[in-house]
Amino acid sequence: MTANERNAQGQSEGQPPTEAVSASDRLGLLAGVGDDVSETEALRCALHHAVAGLGGPGGMVHLRSPWQGAGLRLMLTDGLPPAGTRRWRDLSGKDATVPARASRSGKCVWRPAPAFAEAFSRENSPENAPEDFPGHPRVLARCGLASVPLLAPTGPLGLIGVLSVLTPPAGEPTAEQRAFLEEVARWAGGHLARSLAAPRGTHPDLWPERPGGSRLRQALRAVRVGAWDWNIRTGVLNWDEAAMTVLGVDPATFDHRIETWVNLVHPEDLPWVMAETDEAIRTLSVYSVEYRVCRPDGTSGWAQARARVILGEDGEPFHMVGTVWDTTQTHAARESVDHALRHMSDGFLAVDAGWRVTFINIEAKRALGSSPELLGRVLWDIPFARASGLKERCRQAVTEKRPVGLDVKSPADQRWYHLRLVPVPGGLTVYLTDVTEKREREAERTAANRAAAERSASIAELTTALAEAITTDEVVKAVAEHVIQPFRATGLVIVAVEGDRTRLVGSVGYPDADLKRIVSYPLTAKTPTSDVLNNRAPLFVSSVAEIRARYPALADVPTPGRQAWAFLPLIASRRSTGCFVLSFDKPRLLTGEERTLLVALSGLVAQALERARLYDSEHLRAKELQRGLLPQHLPSPPAATAAARYLPADRRLEVGGDWYDLIPLSAERVALVIGDVMGHGLSEAATMGRLRTAVRTLADLELPPDEILGHLNDLVSDLGDDFYATCLYAVYDPTSRTCVFASAGHLPPVVVHPDHTVRISEIPTNSPLGAATPPFDTVEFAVPDGSLLVLFTDGLVEASDRDVDQGMDQLTRVLTAAVSADGPEGRDDTDETGRGPSLEDLCDTVVSALLPTGEQTGDDAVLFIARLRRLAADDIASWSLPQDPVAAGQAREHIRTQLDAWDLDDLAMTTELLASELVSNVIRHAQGPVRLRLLRGRTLVCEVSDGSLTTPHVRRASATDESGRGLQLVSALSQRWGARYTASGKSIWTEQPLPVPPPAAA
Repeated sequence: MTANERNAQGQSEGQPPTEAVSASDRLGLLAGVGDDVSETEALRCALHHAVAGLGGPGGMVHLRSPWQGAGLRLMLTDGLPPAGTRRWRDLSGKDATVPARASRSGKCVWRPAPAFAEAFSRENSPENAPEDFPGHPRVLARCGLASVPLLAPTGPLGLIGVLSVLTPPAGEPTAEQRAFLEEVARWAGGHLARSLAAPRGTHPDLWPERPGGSRLRQALRAVRVGAWDWNIRTGVLNWDEAAMTVLGVDPATFDHRIETWVNLVHPEDLPWVMAETDEAIRTLSVYSVEYRVCRPDGTSGWAQARARVILGEDGEPFHMVGTVWDTTQTHAARESVDHALRHMSDGFLAVDAGWRVTFINIEAKRALGSSPELLGRVLWDIPFARASGLKERCRQAVTEKRPVGLDVKSPADQRWYHLRLVPVPGGLTVYLTDVTEKREREAERTAANRAAAERSASIAELTTALAEAITTDEVVKAVAEHVIQPFRATGLVIVAVEGDRTRLVGSVGYPDADLKRIVSYPLTAKTPTSDVLNNRAPLFVSSVAEIRARYPALADVPTPGRQAWAFLPLIASRRSTGCFVLSFDKPRLLTGEERTLLVALSGLVAQALERARLYDSEHLRAKELQRGLLPQHLPSPPAATAAARYLPADRRLEVGGDWYDLIPLSAERVALVIGDVMGHGLSEAATMGRLRTAVRTLADLELPPDEILGHLNDLVSDLGDDFYATCLYAVYDPTSRTCVFASAGHLPPVVVHPDHTVRISEIPTNSPLGAATPPFDTVEFAVPDGSLLVLFTDGLVEASDRDVDQGMDQLTRVLTAAVSADGPEGRDDTDETGRGPSLEDLCDTVVSALLPTGEQTGDDAVLFIARLRRLAADDIASWSLPQDPVAAGQAREHIRTQLDAWDLDDLAMTTELLASELVSNVIRHAQGPVRLRLLRGRTLVCEVSDGSLTTPHVRRASATDESGRGLQLVSALSQRWGARYTASGKSIWTEQPLPVPPPAAA
């Protein structure tokens, strides 16, 4: 019978409830349960207090079943007969039961519980039982069921189970009862989460019962946790059945006296147990003791008790309520472990949180050479523990909560021990393994292998370095780094054969005067170099006397700092290509193994130099090709200033299929173009050159962007089915601050506004050139003055470790950070404030961030950044003209007035004549409306627009013709002229150079 049933029974008999416990007291009792209590014990305790706290007839706990997905498995019940819990044994996570709803919602759920009444039949109730019997179906039908999930507070466990309580027939639980139930569930969930996360393997007491198995029931029978209640003032002690079983007390003879329990405590443990009891009552702290039990039947064992003191209405200690369980098996296992640790072959010791030794076995005592008084001493007071780094490594293991190992030499026996420091709760354990013989064997093997490793390392490292070397300078650097030091040489010279003389390739440790003397000897002279090249055999000279005896002509040649030499032929493609000379500052007789190694190295050097020579030649041709394909210097019209970076995928050739261009157009407009031919290499570079030439030609024809891409698509299609290219063509008009874009499969541009906001423009992509079907979509939008237009190819933003979207995001972040930082003042390519980053610096910043290695392994990469500037309003003048012969006169008047305002009177006469001819031509051959516009930019632009689409062309008038000379005159008077189509007609424009301002006075 639960405490609530006893209280209810007392009330039915007209007696006040005794020993009522509040919700806060019950939560305090739960808080006193330690982490060493098993999961089942903790759940049973939580369920007991939840049922008692809500005053219901019973409750149950379900755990999430690992064999049933999101299903729930019945784990524990309290106060419910088995017949009523059969249908609740296995619940689906998706059904409509209250526990399942709580598991899905993660919140407390309450519903009426008629299902319990259906589960019971009258024969399950005691014979002639009254209707107020707690298990009677009519009672259960009036009850409700409250379920709350058991959740892990942190970590990956999530939902652990559900705790359910049958609530009394009074109705839905109050807010306070719900809060109490949630606090109990929170405590149980936290306890289970900590226990399940502990590194102790599986938890058999939490295993739900497998179908057909009885592991759960066996585990529950094995675990015996008793509850007890001691009235401190009266001395009355109440034990439940489980507690009496743990202590070996017969329920029939138990007299409920505290003295009975005292007599059960072992006499040696009784003093400190009583002291702990008194301390808990006096300080109102958690009561926790473990003591030996002397049972009445003569057996003995260990028991552990935990309890909490409950105060009476007067604020003084009134009751002590707690639990007790059997720990005999735990002590037996502990003694077994102690015996095994004490006699194992390796040393072992343990220290507590204060670094005091709490345990040491026989082998550890022998290794440490310490007396039996070692127990209780601080670890650092032991001579063995004063080894260098041991204290720091011990603290590291505890701080990082992971094992740490190190080797220490014992001062007691001068032997080496490997120490493994393993942190444990409340301290640290140290394992000592004798590794003296192992270290000696390793030292012998190391000494034997060191020489062979050093010899082979030279060839291995040099082979790798030479394989990566591309130029002759890189080959010489690799040889110097991996040959001079291993052979203890001091000088290196490499010469190549050119006709009957030698050419210096590279050197280390030789002064210029000696190098000039070496290459001055012809190959016909008797020198070590000529002999090696002619005989194709190495020559080793061990002293100065030997070389002078062999070569008398060199007897008077000084050899400062050189006393021995190794002359090695460089043979590639079956011919001698040069000589490799290694010099030493002391007389040196090389061993046979050293000579063999040097000969092998000379062969590697010869092959690397031959590859480098071919690369240098091919690289020179490739760079010349690149200079012809890409713009070497971008123009700087008033409307745009640009900078670019090109990174080829093939570092050997430095050419590819990506290109960019900035093309000045009429009326101070500029075209910005970027493209990417699929693939990389010489063939793609040639295709790129054809496309770039075509773009510039089509741009000079003043065609709109979509028509230019249409012509390029025809060109790529004619190359074959294997050729494709992407292209983005943009035209910026500084008078209207608008930009027109057309794209053929290319990535969209990024626009950086003057306020440092960075946006990826949304433009129609269309298909790549060679696969597209015209027409191409275009888009036009305004661009604020001073904005940056960032164009790029996919090689800049796409890599093996990131896709295009990730690369675009990284590009926008880099641009935002770069333009927000102040740059140097006084640069022409900074922003309008003079403090923004220059375009060259901005290109370097973006490339170094997106391509940190500076090399492409998959595709070429181009970055093209242009700062767009509008044409000032004071530099633009525009007038509407009537479609009448008087329009020519009005045009001349407007021009005289405007050029006078601009201080361009020297151009007035020519400009009037040009405008008069153009306007007259429009009046005679075209249709309105007619408009005149002057632009003052890098040149003076005179532009006449009309609504006709007829194309003007120059006629070659004869001497007798009375007309047809107008455009000839325009061509003769202007620096450049042309016509372009607009949305409403056409415009005929002329350009005249502005006069050079006079030099400033000194």
